[in-house]
Amino acid sequence: EPRGVAPDLGRELGRRLGVPVEFVGFDTAGRMADGVKTGAWDVAFLGAEPQRANEIAFSPAYLEIPATYLVPAGSPIQSVADVDREGVRIAVTERAAYELYLSRTVKHATLVRTQGLDGAFNVFVAQKLEALSGLKPRLLMDVAKLPGARVLDGQFTAVQQAIGTPKGRDAGARYLRDFVEEAKASGLVAEAIARNAVNGVSVAPAAPARP
Repeated sequence: EPRGVAPDLGRELGRRLGVPVEFVGFDTAGRMADGVKTGAWDVAFLGAEPQRANEIAFSPAYLEIPATYLVPAGSPIQSVADVDREGVRIAVTERAAYELYLSRTVKHATLVRTQGLDGAFNVFVAQKLEALSGLKPRLLMDVAKLPGARVLDGQFTAVQQAIGTPKGRDAGARYLRDFVEEAKASGLVAEAIARNAVNGVSVAPAAPARP
C-alpha cells in the first residue's frame, strides 16, 4: 500500500465519496500527466503547472514544495541566484513540474535532462555536474549520500502540489476544490505531513474565495 501525504488524502477522498480507492503508480510526473489521455486515473496528485492545465482541471494547492539545488563539495555556488550562469550544468528530471519551470526561466545555465529522480542524481554524480535540481524533501535525502555537498537555502520555485481531474468533469473539479480547502483548514494535510515525517514542505495557504 502506498504511503505518504497524497495516498493518505486519496484514502480520505474515497472514504468521503463512499467508493473504493485503487492506486495507480507512475515513475515520473510527466507519465502521470499523460495518463489523463488514456483514462488511466480519475484523480491525480501532481504539480499544477500551466503546461498541464489544458487537459487537467486542478484543485487549489494542498502542499507547497520548495524546489532548489544541491551542489557538490567545494562548489563556489552559494545561492540559488548563482546557478543560472554560463558554464553551469543542471541535472533535472525531465517533465517534472520544476523542469517545466526551469525550461521557461533558465537563460544562461545548461539543463541536462534525465529520466526519473534516480537518473538525475546518478547523472549529477557521474558527470560531475555543477548542480542538481529537485524538490527539497528529495534533495535532503540525496545530500546525505554525498559528503560535503550542500542543499542551497531558498528556492527557485515552489511546486504547487494539487489534485487534478480530467478537464470537463466540472462537478468533480468543484468537489475537489472544496475537499482540498477543507483538508487544509481542518488540519488534515498538516497531520498527514507529520504522520509521514515529510521534511521541507508546508501546507499551502487557503485559496482566494470564489466570487
